[in-house]
Amino acid sequence: MDEIGIVGQGGNPAPSPDMAGAGGQLPMVKDGSIETFMADVIERSKTMPVLVDFWATWCEPCKTLVPLLEKVVTEAAGRVCLVKINVDENQQLATQMQVRSVPTVIAFVDGRPVDGFTGSISETELQAFIDKLAGPDEGGLAISAALEQAETLFEAGEYQQALQIFAQVVQSGAENAVAMAGVAHCFIKLGELEQAAQILDAVTEEHAKHTEIVGAKAALDLATQASQLGETGPMLEKLARDADDHATRFELALVLWAGDQREEAATHLLEIIRRDRSWEDDKARKQLLQFFEVAGPMDPFTVSARRQLSSMLFS
Repeated sequence: MDEIGIVGQGGNPAPSPDMAGAGGQLPMVKDGSIETFMADVIERSKTMPVLVDFWATWCEPCKTLVPLLEKVVTEAAGRVCLVKINVDENQQLATQMQVRSVPTVIAFVDGRPVDGFTGSISETELQAFIDKLAGPDEGGLAISAALEQAETLFEAGEYQQALQIFAQVVQSGAENAVAMAGVAHCFIKLGELEQAAQILDAVTEEHAKHTEIVGAKAALDLATQASQLGETGPMLEKLARDADDHATRFELALVLWAGDQREEAATHLLEIIRRDRSWEDDKARKQLLQFFEVAGPMDPFTVSARRQLSSMLFS
């Protein structure tokens, strides 16, 4: 990790009259601004370490670091919190904090910046960074181990076993967004769409913005659409007669996705884009982006399919 230069406390923005000294519980992950910086960061860091992530919509490394930060901070279960600052919307704050590139993460403790890094780092490095700030937590480590075991079972197709472990984490009172999303994903794979919907409807406003929950909701939406469609055989026959039947090809992609044939589903959407990029108001590209949202930005499927999409759009 690269150390960064940071201005002293005197360079911090003035407190907002509405937020300075505000009490009450704050979420572990939230968006911040120069107006809320005093309450969200300076005051909050007097009770626990606060990570401030300076990011931008046009920053490619940010697209992988932000979800990773959200995941690790959520799993830290209250030992540290995260405030995300969009530099394009908060240029004055970024200048005061001497942010020269994005992503830049600055850690605050007791109202002062104490450490930081620039660029992307691995999950292991990020966990070590947080442990350095807040100290290791045996309960948090146990939760992380349980989630890792559940995710391994899920990837192996052992959805019922994975469900039991995800549910145990949720029932432990950890309020872990990753575990709640895991429960929903397992129900989706088991065909219990109503139960998945009930889980996702019950998440708090704070967790609803979490990347894992957003992905689970997108997965449920896709599964619901696919459940209303037919078998792949007749669709393939229709495409054999008319390769430009984009509506049928689009439905086929949804059914294939629901059947865990992700690469094949993406191939058909890319084929629609290749044949008619503007079909149905860019519907195929938008659907492919929803696939990426479900799979996650760091998933090998997303990386490969996004590369194919970029090559096609900008060739």
